[in-house]
Amino acid sequence: MERKMFCYQCQETAGCTGCTLSGVCGKKPDVAAMQDLLVYVTKGLSAVTTALREQGAEIPADVNHLITLNLFTTITNANFDKEAIESRIRMTLSETQRLLPQVENQAALPAAALWDGSENWEAKAAQVGVLATENEDIRSLRELITYGLKGLSAYSKHANALLQDNAAVDAFLQRALAATLDDSLTAEDLIVLTMETGKYGVEGMALLDQANTTAYGNPEITKVSIGVGKNPGILVSGHDLRDLEMLLQQTQGTGVDVYTHSEMLPAHYYPAFKKYPNFVGNYGNAWWKQKEEFESFNGPILMTTNCIVPPKDSYKDRLYTTGAAGYPGCKHIPGGIGEEKDFSALIAQAKTCPPPQEIEQGEITGGFAHAQVLALADKIVDAVKSGAIRKFVVMAGCDGRAKSRDYYTEFAKALPKDAVILTAGCAKYKYNKLPLGDIGGIPRVLDAGQCNDSYSLAVIALKLKEVFGLADINDLPIVYNIAWYEQKAVIVLLALLYLGVKNIHLGPTLPAFLSPNVAKVLVDTFGIAGIGTVESDLALFFGDSEASR
Repeated sequence: MERKMFCYQCQETAGCTGCTLSGVCGKKPDVAAMQDLLVYVTKGLSAVTTALREQGAEIPADVNHLITLNLFTTITNANFDKEAIESRIRMTLSETQRLLPQVENQAALPAAALWDGSENWEAKAAQVGVLATENEDIRSLRELITYGLKGLSAYSKHANALLQDNAAVDAFLQRALAATLDDSLTAEDLIVLTMETGKYGVEGMALLDQANTTAYGNPEITKVSIGVGKNPGILVSGHDLRDLEMLLQQTQGTGVDVYTHSEMLPAHYYPAFKKYPNFVGNYGNAWWKQKEEFESFNGPILMTTNCIVPPKDSYKDRLYTTGAAGYPGCKHIPGGIGEEKDFSALIAQAKTCPPPQEIEQGEITGGFAHAQVLALADKIVDAVKSGAIRKFVVMAGCDGRAKSRDYYTEFAKALPKDAVILTAGCAKYKYNKLPLGDIGGIPRVLDAGQCNDSYSLAVIALKLKEVFGLADINDLPIVYNIAWYEQKAVIVLLALLYLGVKNIHLGPTLPAFLSPNVAKVLVDTFGIAGIGTVESDLALFFGDSEASR
């Protein structure tokens, strides 16, 4: 059968080998081709900026932001709009051609930096996609690095939106992108670069944490309503807190309520958002349920980033995108870094819509980011020392459609009563509404936020290591059973590996982009493993005789 595309960057890739006819995510071959071409020209521009830095030049912030947003645009389920992607290719080619004459040794640049876009784009995309690298192990490592950088771009972009930059992170991201074009690098060289990607992943997450907490305060333990009110509403998903802030400001006094969906849930934990009386709660569950939940919401939906599921016609005219997100036929709200976006179209449409249809009632509790958990450190340490808490189980990461992900619900249900879950990411929707109770007032699900908040889990682990006086982070009573879906999970994994965390279990499948040899390196060096059955994994983590306590 003829291959029309090739993409294996997400966990749900077809057959756990690669999507070749159409993306499981809904991405069509022509869009996949333009995303491949956008990555290629972005690598070319990055080779130019890296060469200029080596000459002592300073790269303007708008060029850094262009590269960051390009990568973010190609993350799974972020942008399906071919025209928008082609526009970014044109901008990137233009910037490359503008900077190219400043490079002293152009002969040392890769072909991607010299391509001017004059060839047929579809034909060029077919030549430069993932499979252009013939050696399986080199390809695997290049893609592992690239996907990690895509995740890093997400953290950087959100920090940039709050006017925070890290020049070292930008320079590394571009240097590493350029390095994936360098045929002189061996597998050993690329393994070193992979670990360096994890190092800068930690820095990127720290940058975003600083940006969010500086702008909105430290997250607090918060009960969030999951019911509905009587006013018409606007539903916001994605991860961009600055977009949410602008929308909340513009909806004051309009009679329109604002709800979060899926990835945006952690916004409720930040003190700055609690001053808005029309910020009323969270509607629905994880991103993959949006077709049913967006339909029943009745009002406009704003997608600030991924994850977009191709919409039904019944609500497509109510779906808006902004930033890196895009979907053909849906209205896109423009606005760059530092610019005020105009959400009046959503507000006007909301006023014509009935209130949301109620799909559940009650509350969920979150806000256990690092500042809040460290404020409870004495209580937590006492609980560990007394044996009330035997282990923490990090169940961070992503949710998804696959039936195999029910494993995480069943695993959470079956955990011993003296185990506490640490989570960040939409994986929490597999268990955050279960009645798991608490241990001496400490909830058994400590929700630090979204994948953007994964930095909190690293800070908590490092602080506990310090408090307990341990030399090795792996001596903590913490086990890692993480679900993954897209590229932000990849950078979180690489960050954990850089911090020295071993024996991480990753599921529901290991990434298709890991060749057998690269997977073996991760297994042998870091103890990376897949998941088994709930029973076998509980026995592994807690011991056969104690797993049912």
